[in-house]
Amino acid sequence: MIPFLQINTSGSAADSAELLNDEPVEKTLSVFELITSGGTGGMIIMSVLFILSIIAVSIFIERYKALKKAGKLDENFTQQLKDYVSDGKLDAAKSLCQSNPTPVARMMEKGISRIGRPLKDIAAAVENTGKIEVYRMEKNLPLLATISGAAPMIGFLGTVIGMILAFHQMAIAGGQIQVDMLAEGIYTAMTTTVAGLSVGIVAYMGYNILVSKVDKVVYKMEVNATEFLDLLNEPV
Repeated sequence: MIPFLQINTSGSAADSAELLNDEPVEKTLSVFELITSGGTGGMIIMSVLFILSIIAVSIFIERYKALKKAGKLDENFTQQLKDYVSDGKLDAAKSLCQSNPTPVARMMEKGISRIGRPLKDIAAAVENTGKIEVYRMEKNLPLLATISGAAPMIGFLGTVIGMILAFHQMAIAGGQIQVDMLAEGIYTAMTTTVAGLSVGIVAYMGYNILVSKVDKVVYKMEVNATEFLDLLNEPV
């Protein structure tokens, strides 16, 4: 009885060890492996999306800094300008505008340089300068909007390419289809979709943030232009 029990116990331990050895090992997948697992087609799509993401981030940072600077206006600027214009100190008013490198100041400077002409001409000069300043502030914003719409479409293009690769492998395999044969196409489809949507979302959010900042600066420009023209239209 005892030898039998000993043999049975050792056999059970061996079986347990074999079962432990047969347990599936958890595999991790790094971001780099995930990106490169889609094959040549996936790499091309991912490279395009990566370039678009760099362009989008660069545009956002550059425009955000520029618009933040454009929106800064000294609180005493408007009042000092009114005082100079009212007192006829046009040279001092121009110097004040030149010392403030903002769209509002440049617009006011153009209006001051037209003082002495009909009010209609002054208003037209101020309005035209304002349009030029708005155009400068909106620099590269259309490109950012294009990226926000194009990136998801490029990602979906990668999805279609991945599905084509997967079905192609199924057609080649015939009745002997294995999961690893479809892996490249599926990886291409999934990774490009995620990447395209990510770039598109970031670009779309950045575009709307910049548009809101442009609107704030334009509002300041309109307010100051109206006050300036009202000052010139006041009876002496």
